[in-house]
Amino acid sequence: MISEFIYSVKDWFSFLFESFALYPDAIMLTFQITAIGILLGTVLGLFFAFLKISKFKVLNILANAYISIIRGTPLLLQIIVFYNVVRIVINFGRMEAAAFALAVHNGAYIAEIFRGSIESISKGQMEAARSLGMTHWQAMRRIILPQAFKRAIPPLANQFSIALKDSSLATVIGVREILQVTRTHVASAHDLRFYLTAGLIYWVLTTVITYIVRVMENKFFSNER
Repeated sequence: MISEFIYSVKDWFSFLFESFALYPDAIMLTFQITAIGILLGTVLGLFFAFLKISKFKVLNILANAYISIIRGTPLLLQIIVFYNVVRIVINFGRMEAAAFALAVHNGAYIAEIFRGSIESISKGQMEAARSLGMTHWQAMRRIILPQAFKRAIPPLANQFSIALKDSSLATVIGVREILQVTRTHVASAHDLRFYLTAGLIYWVLTTVITYIVRVMENKFFSNER
């Protein structure tokens, strides 16, 4: 009985080790989609955060509309729209459609993260900077934003991990990322253990991202402890 259990465990580990070799291209593609989704999403998020805290009402309305629409609709639908509708106007492939949809999706959530971080900085610091002769933008760039970025790191880390897992939805338009490759292997080999391999890969990648962000967080906050 014990020998059968040990053999079974060895068989599982052997399968996992061998199946990992089938995923390098899928992992690289998943990284590319996630990286574009995070980088462009961060730029979009910062842009719309500025619009949302702007004193101009029309800019507030524009930012609120973007955030409300994107957060109120599923990412799966946004990917389908990007691939089937948006690319009629802008010609791009499956991978680009998934990456841009992920960027727009993350931008709405990151905008709220940055808005909350910026507004958490005491207004007295802006007033003090302005009293020293800085313009509003100089005070924002030199005083407010550096502190806001530090405070935004923990929620951004969480959003980055979510973006990595959300990239699996690209399978709906046939992008050969980790989940799509897994489904192909399951269908051809009739072996459900490939889903376990995919789960382990996502877990490892998410752990790596979390570790990198934690190192950055410790570095940024080391001077404040």
